[in-house]
Amino acid sequence: MKKAKRWQWGWGVLICLLSQQAISQIDSTEKPTPVFNKGRFAAVVATEATLYVGTMAYLNFIWYKDEKRVPFEFYNDAAGYLQVDKFGHAYGAYLESYIGYKALRWAGASKKKALWFGGTLGFLLQSPIEIVDGFYEGWGFSWSDMAANALGSGIVIGQELLFDEQIMKYKFTFRRSPYAKQANGYLGTTFAGQILQDYNAHTYWFSIGLNRIIRSDKIPPWLNVAVGYGANGMFGEFENISRWGQVVIPPTHRYRQFLFSLDVDWTKIKTKNRFLNQVFQSMFMLKLPFPALEINTKNGFRFYGMYY
Repeated sequence: MKKAKRWQWGWGVLICLLSQQAISQIDSTEKPTPVFNKGRFAAVVATEATLYVGTMAYLNFIWYKDEKRVPFEFYNDAAGYLQVDKFGHAYGAYLESYIGYKALRWAGASKKKALWFGGTLGFLLQSPIEIVDGFYEGWGFSWSDMAANALGSGIVIGQELLFDEQIMKYKFTFRRSPYAKQANGYLGTTFAGQILQDYNAHTYWFSIGLNRIIRSDKIPPWLNVAVGYGANGMFGEFENISRWGQVVIPPTHRYRQFLFSLDVDWTKIKTKNRFLNQVFQSMFMLKLPFPALEINTKNGFRFYGMYY
């Protein structure tokens, strides 16, 4: 049985969090500087290069330290975790590409160059990790992971080419699932561990301005509608395990969830306070907790008074 590559979701999130120094300096009320700024550009490149080198060093000297190297092999995990894992890969690439593009525009790069070198950043950062997986026993190179990475970067690039802006934001929410307590550590024991290991707790959202759907000047530009995807009942990648350690895991039905909710596009909130503008700009990937309607493949409909 192959090892679930759940850690890779955390790579995208780590890049996002550590790169906020670059994106948070972009005031949402300002246009990108029309003059190429060497200092800003150097800061962007140095930040991303340091993160990338550090991550690759961690993989080679710590993560894969005790893993057996094998001839390059493939691994078909397209159906794993009811595709929640693929949404995670796309999300990580989206974050990296969004930040890469915005940071290069902030540094004064042309739109074309920012898209080529920043918009593709997510795919470029994550592809070598997929390739390295192919050389270790129990892992393997996944074409579906590569496709998801490409999709994440493509969402950023495609929107800029079609609309000249990011009209749709790709967001994520985490809510602790009841399954973690039944899993004897298989789905993580700490909050951080469960974020990386418990896909039951993940929801990925596509959030778009309501005024893009209903054309009206009365609708504030920051008010969004969001469509989310998640899955539940998962104690394994392709099928549920029956026990972990000495603990029996109860039989559980695996099912998909489709959610509908309202949201806020933080980047569209304008204030006279520069600091708040920077904070809102850096919150582009966070969905506001809000009531939600769920349609699932287990028992139909469910309403949440507050979904977070």
